[in-house]
Amino acid sequence: MEQKDYWNNVSETKQFTTPFQAGEFSNYLNLNAVILDVGCGYGRTLDELHHFGYRHLIGMDFSQGMIERGKQQAPYLDLRLKKDAGIDLPDHSIDAVILFAVLTCIRSNEEQQALISEMNRVLKPAGILYINDFLINSDERNQARYQKFEAKYGIYGVFELPEGAVLRHHSEKWLKELLADFSTLKYERLTFTTMNGHKSNGFYFIGRKLS
Repeated sequence: MEQKDYWNNVSETKQFTTPFQAGEFSNYLNLNAVILDVGCGYGRTLDELHHFGYRHLIGMDFSQGMIERGKQQAPYLDLRLKKDAGIDLPDHSIDAVILFAVLTCIRSNEEQQALISEMNRVLKPAGILYINDFLINSDERNQARYQKFEAKYGIYGVFELPEGAVLRHHSEKWLKELLADFSTLKYERLTFTTMNGHKSNGFYFIGRKLS
């Protein structure tokens, strides 16, 4: 939420390029599934699912600019402005939750844990969680900025972009701890092109709620 102004300012220009593994995701859900995309941006991922035949789709994002852009580009999608840290949906009401490059925008462990806890709350028993995000890199450019900002933020992997965003790349050790309440159905390391055109280590994860 604290970076809302940044995302509103870039909402008309940023293009998200990391691939959504829609085919793999659809292996675990029928077309009647209710799917929630938290941090949906302008609805790119939900639009892809819509073209796969899914219709019970909900997107939430705290950037009003992103939501407005999405409604203009895909008026058939249910895109909602997210006003606080919670999810305004009942317990156990969702078949699957998508977090697509959302954790990278949340620098603190505590806020990430709170978000995953909220995902757990809205997911039905044995619900599906899909995460696509960024891993720690070992190249000189990334190592330098991790080291530069570790003293400021207290976490290795957090860094600032010149235009003002604060982002985070993750260790697999931390991800394992964060996602302990989900069994792993699919985990794959990938190389992504970032929204600013750089290469980065990344992953996608599909997990099933344990309880």
